Amino acid sequence: MNIDRFFEELDSYFEKNDTAGVDAYLTASLQTAKEEEDYAAYISICNEMIGFYRSVSAFEKSYAAAEDVLLLMEELKLEDSEHFATTLLNAATAYSAGGNLAHALRLYRQAMQIYERILPAEDYRWAGLYNNMSIMLEKAGEDREAADCAKRALAIIEKQKGSGAQTATTLTNLALVYFKLSENEEAKRCLARAIDLFEQEAGEPNEHYSGALAGMGEACFRDGAYEEALSYYERALTDVKRHYGENMSYGILCENCAAVCGAMGDEAEQKRYADRAREVIGKL
Repeated sequence: MNIDRFFEELDSYFEKNDTAGVDAYLTASLQTAKEEEDYAAYISICNEMIGFYRSVSAFEKSYAAAEDVLLLMEELKLEDSEHFATTLLNAATAYSAGGNLAHALRLYRQAMQIYERILPAEDYRWAGLYNNMSIMLEKAGEDREAADCAKRALAIIEKQKGSGAQTATTLTNLALVYFKLSENEEAKRCLARAIDLFEQEAGEPNEHYSGALAGMGEACFRDGAYEEALSYYERALTDVKRHYGENMSYGILCENCAAVCGAMGDEAEQKRYADRAREVIGKL
């Protein structure tokens, strides 16, 4: 199987925002790799499936791909390799996104054990681990530890060339933890810098741009700047839909818009957004 051609075609579906096409192409390509016994391609495709299904909130499909590929890699005696650690991180992120935090933590710790054996302390791959652990710890309510992980990730990423989007993503994650620690001014500072970095990037904004916009919407809402909050949330809605369609994040953003409209006393818009949120989430 020509893996370069696979990624070229996959990218073409993503560029068209054709999520149904991505799903069908991934499924067909995995079957081809299986029939050809091309294990390297099979592992690569499964990893793409984990990330894609996570992004569209199809968590059970993401978990299934993760379990499939991790089992295969163990059978191939790859469990002490960098590739296995990368797959563990990908799987852990999916479990974290789906709310299975205990399982996510086990996978993150397993990946960390491999990294400790094979990577120097300042290797950029540590940043990915710290970033993802920060998100998971924040969900688990371990906010101070989550902030520490995000800061560790930021310190590594900022030393890398061409890391604007990655730095912005990490700043966004850190800002969300600052909100939970009631450090709102620190959160706003991180978000303002993140949005600026995302907007400096060439071409279409990074897929994590919506997170920074939504975070700033939260900051404005907390400050009572409701019109600004609604503007940021609506921009985030547009960006999420462009990249992922109407997934769980889209539904939650609709709920946020409804809350802002309620605070503004706009009952008609509040109802419209609340109804939209129920419709989107109900389909998932």
